[in-house]
Amino acid sequence: MKTLEKIFAAKLLNVKAIKLQPNNPFTWASGWKSPFYCDNRKTLSYPALRSFVKLETARIVMERFAEAEAVAGVATGAIPQGALVADALGLPFVYVRSKPKDHGLENLIEGELRPGMKVVVIEDLISTGGSSLKAVEAIRNNGCEVIGMVAAYTYGFPEAERAFKEAKVNLVTLTNYEAVVSEALRIGYIHEADIDLLHEWRKDPANWKK
Repeated sequence: MKTLEKIFAAKLLNVKAIKLQPNNPFTWASGWKSPFYCDNRKTLSYPALRSFVKLETARIVMERFAEAEAVAGVATGAIPQGALVADALGLPFVYVRSKPKDHGLENLIEGELRPGMKVVVIEDLISTGGSSLKAVEAIRNNGCEVIGMVAAYTYGFPEAERAFKEAKVNLVTLTNYEAVVSEALRIGYIHEADIDLLHEWRKDPANWKK
């Protein structure tokens, strides 16, 4: 029986939400060169896949973070997924901006959280973990308890794993780097010769050069 990680990895590859180009690297917004690109937002355009993400994320929240009293999405990628999950669970929803709005109420958190609420954070993708953990900090500064985070995908960078451990955030993901690479190899999207290059990149993405 296939695991959720492999099933979702196959679905992402099928809709080309994940692209692997070992010989023609992408340039990320950070300036990093990468043979790997993941865009989970594409799942929103496929109703069956959108529903799959919603239901599996909601299931994980119920199983792992059953005491959740609210759901928070990290802007902008996880706003729709977070709202879908909150709706499925019948819980309040908020989203956390990367920085306070520069007009009006200048909110950092959009929606209403009451101090003391137990919050589960929804994220679409974890790379370094920086923006995700800033959202956690904002929620904690609002007097709430972050009981965990559920993300669609993680690259599993050592830097991110250390950051989540230091922040004491329990992270659960639908799929991950290992599952995607394994599935991509199985379907012939990449070749055995590409694996070492991909692994070398993931060890030190900031300094990787093709």
